Parts: sequence; C-alpha cells; structure tokens
Amino acid sequence: MEPQRSKGVLGRLDIKYSPYLYIAPFFVVFGIFGLWPLIYTLRMSLYDWDLGSTIETAKFVGFDNFAMFLGDEDFWNSVVNTLAMFLMSTIPQLILALILANALNKRLRGRTLLRMGVLIPNITSVAAVAIVFTQLYNRDFGLINWFLGFFGVEPIDWTAHSWSSWVAISSMVDWRWTGYNALIFLAAMQSIPRDIYESASIDGASAWRQFWTMTVPMLRPTIIFVTIISTIGGLQLYGEPLLFTGGGNPLLGGSDRQSQTVTMFLMEQFYMKFELGRAATVAWLLFIMILIFSVINFLFTRSLRSADGKAKQRKAVKR
Repeated sequence: MEPQRSKGVLGRLDIKYSPYLYIAPFFVVFGIFGLWPLIYTLRMSLYDWDLGSTIETAKFVGFDNFAMFLGDEDFWNSVVNTLAMFLMSTIPQLILALILANALNKRLRGRTLLRMGVLIPNITSVAAVAIVFTQLYNRDFGLINWFLGFFGVEPIDWTAHSWSSWVAISSMVDWRWTGYNALIFLAAMQSIPRDIYESASIDGASAWRQFWTMTVPMLRPTIIFVTIISTIGGLQLYGEPLLFTGGGNPLLGGSDRQSQTVTMFLMEQFYMKFELGRAATVAWLLFIMILIFSVINFLFTRSLRSADGKAKQRKAVKR
C-alpha cells in the first residue's frame, strides 16, 4: 500500500507542478533578455550617460531627458514620419492579406506552390529589397516615374519629400509582409468548417457575402493578433527607410529628415552623438507609443466584437 500511496503523491505533484516547469524556460529567457534590459534601459534614461560613462560617473538628471525630447521638433518629426508610414503600410497590408488569404483558400491548381510563393518576399534580404525599390523609385530612370509619365505626371524625386518617401517605403513594407500575414489568415481560415459555407451557398449567399459576413467575423481573434503584431513592427520601422534614404548620414532620413523614423532617431542619439542616456529615453518613449497604439487597437477591435454580439442578441430577440 505504501508504494502505491507514494506513487499517487508523485503523480499529483507531477500534474500540479509539471506545467510550470515546462513554461519556466520561456520566463527565464524573457527575464534575462527582455525584462532586465527593459529595466536597465529605464535606469539609463534617468542619467546624462554618454559613451564611456558608468553608473558612478554618470550624472542623474531624472526625467529631464524625457522633457527635452517631448519639446524637440526633430523627435516629433520622426514620430509623424513613423505614424504616417505605419498607417499607409499597415491598413492596405491587412486588407490585401485578407483578400489574398481568401483566394489561396480556394481550390486552385498548384495552390501549395502559390502558398509557398507568397512567403518569398518575407525571406528576401531587406538590403536586396531596398536596392530593387530604390531603382523602381529612381527619379530619372525609375519604372514608377516612367509609368506615371503616360498620365502626364512629371518625374518625382521620391526621396526628396516626406509624402513621397512615405509612399515608397510603405509600398516596400507592404510587398515584404503582405504574404506573411496572408499565411496567418489562411491558417485561421483552414479551421473554419466547410459545412458553414455549404449551407450559406444553399441559402443563396454569394462568395463575396460569405467572405464579409462569415469569414471576417470568424477571423476576428486572428485579425486582432495580426493588427497588434503589425503595430509593433510598423512603429519599429528601421531597415527599409534607412536603406531607401541612403546618403552620407542615412540615420537622418534625408537632408530635411523627411523619412527619419523614431528608431532611426534613436540610433542617431547612440551612433552619432554617443548619448546612451538619451538613446535609452527615446527607446522608452517608443515603447510607450507602441503600448498606447496596441491598447487602442485592442479596445477598438473589442468594441467591434461587443457591437457584433449585441446585434446578434437583437436579432435573436426579434425572432
């Protein structure tokens, strides 16, 4: 009886504590490489900490760094550029990804090859993509200006203006990430039972109506996830504008900072001015900005979900 009792105790302990043991490696790694750097960066942001300083030699300034950047026109210019490129790239990207995923969910010839093909832009080097798009948007012999010339549009210097840089960089981001998001939506679409679509077809619902009234509402959790991930990535935009701008000081985003993002502004403080405390401050301001927009996206999508639920309740009551 005693061996069986001990075996039962070990079994209960295994059921109770083994899940925590399985997930512990993630939290250990996150604590070392995620949480601790975040706390250390916050500490650095409170000091006038330049390259070569230590905690003993750095001067404590409190929140002066935050106050300085909140009144800095160059910082706010980078925020405007970041938000503009984020909106111009993310909204079309998610819409195109939904439409593309719906098309790939159909019975097509070679659909496995097509599904693999949409991921090719994402695995392509950012440098290679930037070289191609720089040539496409070249002022003198770029394909985009050549095409616009048929409509009487004068050649545009895409890197010289804010709005043109936003358009060019946003198209680069869309080309790289639309296929990736489409595969996420496609994976979610695969879990929707086919019987629902068959019943809707029998009732006379068109394919387009099925997509907007059935597929999209069922994908709402996935849409929330993709939106938040795209928000995080869009507000951390760095490689594309850096390589597209080029020039002597690419971190400035052009002579008038027309395409400088917040991450490029952060790197300017670190690599050009060697101000580690100020770079840490910009990093925390970017973190707060990402957090705010992620919460806004979550609340907005949750309000849509609650509104949809109330509409269904009203229909049920009327019946």
